[in-house]
Amino acid sequence: MSSAVRAGAYLHHIQLESSDPARLADFYAQALDMTCTKLGAHWLCEGPSRRILFAQGRDKSLGFGAFACRDAEALEEVRSQAQRHGVALSPSPSPLFQDEAFCVRDPDGNAIVMGVAAQQVRPKGLRGPIQHLTLATRDPKAIERFYVEALGFMVSDRVLADDGVVNTTFMRSNHEHHTLACFRQERTGVDHHSYEAGDWAIMKDWCDRMGALRIPIIWGPGRHGPGDNIFIFIEDPDGNWIEVSAELEVVHDRPVKHWRHEPRTLNSWGPAIMRI
Repeated sequence: MSSAVRAGAYLHHIQLESSDPARLADFYAQALDMTCTKLGAHWLCEGPSRRILFAQGRDKSLGFGAFACRDAEALEEVRSQAQRHGVALSPSPSPLFQDEAFCVRDPDGNAIVMGVAAQQVRPKGLRGPIQHLTLATRDPKAIERFYVEALGFMVSDRVLADDGVVNTTFMRSNHEHHTLACFRQERTGVDHHSYEAGDWAIMKDWCDRMGALRIPIIWGPGRHGPGDNIFIFIEDPDGNWIEVSAELEVVHDRPVKHWRHEPRTLNSWGPAIMRI
């Protein structure tokens, strides 16, 4: 078993950059039932097991993704694997992790922080922990190789073009089908991030919330092939895609599945948003 999986790593929070981070934070607080506070140079939105930071920068830019390990010993195992593969480590930019946290950059330059979560108050609100981060990349194989070899993620599924080229990779760092994924596109950066509602009944609550707030659902409800999860997508004011998902596959030990690159793989219930 790879180090990130042994460490029980999970997506703890992300930071998005925006030319108007206060406006973006206000949207997330309303749409995703979160409280919003100023935290130094950041705006922090928090709900039950979900946190997102906003900072000044370029619209639709990922500041960093932050994965929490079970404890300091587990974090050290991930650090050692990264160092064995010659990955440069830098100090963590996140105010939400303990001091031992560190930052790496993947082949596209995305900043990924590994750490142990600091003690935090658990706010009340609609269930929906932050669950996975999906990247846009021109080279899914390079992204997969980095996260598997340097950080110890494991591949759950791949989506292949008819000529065998990898278009999408879904990777896990715990028992959930994917905590990180990448889609082949003609750009790099963030594709979307996702919150896990748990089951269909809670998904309906999320859909009702979007309806009450007059936030349009731009895709779904649908069901993905890889992960077998039910989903909806909305879009924030900067154009970032937000997914709310339910009933994601739990993976303990199975071979990697391969899927055909076609609309039905992305949505077995209806239309798909194809990246390429």
